[in-house]
Amino acid sequence: MTKKEEQITETEIKETKQASVKAVSKKLAVKKLKTDKVVEIQATEEIVEQTDAKDTDKPSEPLAKSGKRSAQALEEAQEKKAKETRKAKKTTTESQEAKKSTKKPTRSKLERAGKKFREAAKLVDKSKTYTLVEALELATKTSPTKFDATVELHINLNVDPKQADQNIRGVVALPAGTGKPVRVAVLADADDAGKAQKAGADIVGSDELFQQLDKENINFDVLIATPALMQRLSKYARLLGPRGLMPNPKSGTVTADVAKAVAEAKAGRVEYRVDSNGIIHLGIGKVGFGASKLTQNAEAVIASIRAAKPAGLKSTYIKSLYISSTMGPSINTQP
Repeated sequence: MTKKEEQITETEIKETKQASVKAVSKKLAVKKLKTDKVVEIQATEEIVEQTDAKDTDKPSEPLAKSGKRSAQALEEAQEKKAKETRKAKKTTTESQEAKKSTKKPTRSKLERAGKKFREAAKLVDKSKTYTLVEALELATKTSPTKFDATVELHINLNVDPKQADQNIRGVVALPAGTGKPVRVAVLADADDAGKAQKAGADIVGSDELFQQLDKENINFDVLIATPALMQRLSKYARLLGPRGLMPNPKSGTVTADVAKAVAEAKAGRVEYRVDSNGIIHLGIGKVGFGASKLTQNAEAVIASIRAAKPAGLKSTYIKSLYISSTMGPSINTQP
């Protein structure tokens, strides 16, 4: 082995020894650091235990979530929150009291009505029951409208419309008429069509009338049909039924004597029927008729309704009767 190689070997041995010494020193230093840390933790725990033992008689204070807020800061936050809650509650109470104090009392129906209605209502004594003639005279005086208003009868019957024998329905011819023009259409063959036209029908025919119904053109107030054409007319029941225009034998609009039916319709024949509450609502003429003609029509309607009284009904038939004009006050009348 040469001198140069010996020097290199000695150098490597020295470096190896130095590295070993450094590694051992480092391990000893880490071990000492850990030991010191454990001793420090134990000392801290002993101090905390001694402090807790001294403060056992003091109430515990809430800790902040982050551990960075002091007890004083927590107390101030709680006081601020309580103050805001009291302020909000006070504001709500004051607003509610203000609403109660400003709320106006509910007005009656008469107070909410128009000026003309209120003036007309002053003429009617609500505590009094008028005779038929008195009520009709008063109805003509209390009409608040500028046009010729309709005078209406409202008759409350002691019946149950769900019972077949108590479903009151009928037709009556008003002696003085209805006061409004009536457009009458007649669905009939050639022979009957001629008779209806002479009696004063406005629309007469069969095929032409069916074509208008196909287009849903309804320009009449009463439809009269012969029994032979009722089968063809049945397909239009959904169109005519809801409008009250479907011919019916009970109302006299399905008949072989079309001339008589047209004359009655033009003269003022009206149909009445009780509603689901047992009340009949029916117009009996115009204010311009005067009390005399209106009395004739009213008596004819009441007589027809009395004649339709169910045989099995033993108690009071007509419970109440009121008369009024269009948009006018109601008048309690003797039934």
